[in-house]
Amino acid sequence: MEILIQASQLLLSLSILVVLHEMGHFIPAKLFKTRVEKFYLFFDPWFSLFKFKKGGTEYGIGWLPLGGYVKISGMIDESMDKEQMKKPAEPWEFRSKPAWQRLIIMLGGVTVNVILGILIYIMVMFVWGREYMAPENMTYGVYADSTAQSFGFESGDKVLAVGGKPVQKFSEVQINILLEDDKTVTIDRNGQRIDLEMPMETVSKMLESQKPFLQVAVKPILGSVEKGSNAMKGGLLEGDLIQKVNGVEVPFWRDLIQQIQKNKSQEVQINVLRNGTTENLTVQVTDGGVIGIGVLGIDKQLTFSIETYTFSQSVPEGFREAYNKFDSYLKQMKLMFTPETGAYKSMGGFITIGKAFSTTWDWERFWNFTAFLSIILAIMNILPIPALDGGHVMFLLYEIIVGKPAPEKFMEYAQIAGIVILLALMLFANGNDILKLFN
Repeated sequence: MEILIQASQLLLSLSILVVLHEMGHFIPAKLFKTRVEKFYLFFDPWFSLFKFKKGGTEYGIGWLPLGGYVKISGMIDESMDKEQMKKPAEPWEFRSKPAWQRLIIMLGGVTVNVILGILIYIMVMFVWGREYMAPENMTYGVYADSTAQSFGFESGDKVLAVGGKPVQKFSEVQINILLEDDKTVTIDRNGQRIDLEMPMETVSKMLESQKPFLQVAVKPILGSVEKGSNAMKGGLLEGDLIQKVNGVEVPFWRDLIQQIQKNKSQEVQINVLRNGTTENLTVQVTDGGVIGIGVLGIDKQLTFSIETYTFSQSVPEGFREAYNKFDSYLKQMKLMFTPETGAYKSMGGFITIGKAFSTTWDWERFWNFTAFLSIILAIMNILPIPALDGGHVMFLLYEIIVGKPAPEKFMEYAQIAGIVILLALMLFANGNDILKLFN
């Protein structure tokens, strides 16, 4: 059921983005009296799920959910309709229009995606505001896993700055370590200020682990005890603070989980603090390494900071958020082209994107991620790769500067090369997803 919910959100998000992106091409094409033969959500090789014709344009939904397209008359695109290009140019065709009009048509999709991303962020800020964990509210500091410990972190550390810039939100810490050139992390450890230098190998280790290596530390206070579980049979109650497992201290929740999992299929001695007194209990661990407990929520142990905005305040904040995401994604792309980081191994396809959505229908998270995808779509489409909008823009700029269009044969071959590059990237990204599933 969770996978179905994530898949549904992915499909809805991509449908919104694709339709509006193609509208960005469609509207200026119509304004400049250019014939649009097809407007499709998803691709329709061999057949379509639904279609109708109106005003000389066929509108439809394809069966292959890998994007969408508008087919504009007289344009070398992914359809590779060479027969049409051999005929004399007609007034309604793309190739008959002035270069500046063709440039506007080609930039329309990217422009819409940028505007859409900004508008969504504005509305997210206005409707939901921003909730985050400020470092000063992290009473128990961070929980450092084995990867973080190899970088010099210890559980209980409080992160103050990354690259000399004070940390405002805990969620920014790891992304800043990953993307910023200055990876020096300033921490407070038992009142002592320490600078941890993160070497370049930090990036490859972070990407290899594929999970946060720093988490908000919370105490092992029981928020729930499953009915009929081994924990209930052993006498554990909601509100218990677990102090030790088989004599080993467990200061944080993750420590407790690790100790329980180390004792699969065995009885463990658990020391708990209950109403000011210590209780010693014996609990059987299952073969799967669980006893049937849940932690007292982070929102009940710590305080989140909440920022709310009026509509006038949400406008600049929405622009700022869109810019930050734009800047962040460009830095992530830079990592992809830095072989020593191994970042290309973390490239993901539809499964990775789908997993970024919530396993429950969370509209705030849905719109936040849809806005981010819109920014990504704008960046990816403006890349100067033939078969993408950026490739067409590149050839149009050449025409404007030189005064004549690039040879049609060259553009045909470039289009084929661009399609091959895109297919290769798609196969690589989705292949990575499949490998991760098996791993």
